Amino acid sequence: MKAVTWHGKRDVRVEDVPDPVIKEPNDAIIRVTSSGICGSDLHLYEVLGPFMAEGDILGHEPMGIVEEVGSGISTIKPGDRVVIPFNIACGHCHMCGMELYAQCETTQVREHGMGAALFGYTKLYGHVPGGQAEYLRVPEAQFGPIKVPEGPPDERFVYLSDVLPTSWQAVEYAHIPEGGSVAVFGLGPIGQMSARIARHLGHRVIGVDGVTARLEMARRHGIEVVDASEVSDVPGEIRQRTDGRGTDSVIDAVGMEAHGSPAAKLAQTITGLLPDVVAAPLMSNAGVDRLAALNQAIDSVRRGGVISITGVYGGMTDPMPMLRMFDKGITLRMGQANVRKWISALMPLLTDDTDPLGVMDFTTHRMPLRQAPEAYEMFQKKADGAIKILLTP
Repeated sequence: MKAVTWHGKRDVRVEDVPDPVIKEPNDAIIRVTSSGICGSDLHLYEVLGPFMAEGDILGHEPMGIVEEVGSGISTIKPGDRVVIPFNIACGHCHMCGMELYAQCETTQVREHGMGAALFGYTKLYGHVPGGQAEYLRVPEAQFGPIKVPEGPPDERFVYLSDVLPTSWQAVEYAHIPEGGSVAVFGLGPIGQMSARIARHLGHRVIGVDGVTARLEMARRHGIEVVDASEVSDVPGEIRQRTDGRGTDSVIDAVGMEAHGSPAAKLAQTITGLLPDVVAAPLMSNAGVDRLAALNQAIDSVRRGGVISITGVYGGMTDPMPMLRMFDKGITLRMGQANVRKWISALMPLLTDDTDPLGVMDFTTHRMPLRQAPEAYEMFQKKADGAIKILLTP
């Protein structure tokens, strides 16, 4: 089969690889019909190479048709249309019983002290082949796959794999009071959907970004925006719009990608040039993140407010402004999305033909799998208005 494979920094290729096969009774094989490129994939493209192996299959946002199931599977059958959550959970362990599916004890990657295994995302998360491919082996398929109706296009449901539950959890974790306000830093895919969900739930939303296409998309969906390319003091602007207090909550949907921290950018660049045997322990034990967005979030939230972090950070000793956080009485909530926890809330919104979350105005580019290298470059450069790219095998 054809699959998108990693070969080094900014080097992804579409290659022939062996077809996946059933290995365990709880496995399934799906024929992929759509697979998204995630902002987290850009971390593999740019920064996290020390935790990759040449030829790793990328991608963790797939959906498709069930082709084959193992002997232990009774919940899905060949021919079913399914979305595959990005994290792999068993559904029956202690953590899954608490709906903390991102911490599943069956698939936890204990060797590296990490949570549940993820598709297509480094040896830290299990080295599981990903879904930017023609076919995908799905472990723990007795629980993971989400059956969706026939008929509507993939764009209606594919974002249940990651974007929608991650965004819903970001809003839930933000603990916005009734009729309250939230600032969303970063209007990439997660920020866009977090902003739409918060607005759908009745909150005032202020989105922050400096990319014109992202700001325009947010405006189309009724989001108040701050153009960070034109405003020198973003937290000051947010406070000015909120009676000097700041918003009740902030969602950091940026993470380690934030601009504005030259020292951390230099650390990322130097680390990327080191041999993997040196770079991996350095990244595991050092501060390598650009914390500009998080620092602005801390300055923008009101006293006693909540910051929900959904952007990915990768450093172990990143400096945090603890005095300021303590003085303001800020609550932090963060983590990988517990995908299956939020499906019951999201599914009615996706089967509603009025499309309340605007999922049909989200995909900016649909490209064939063979053009994945061009798609990655486009997404990384934010070229041609690229906000969300789907690959079609």
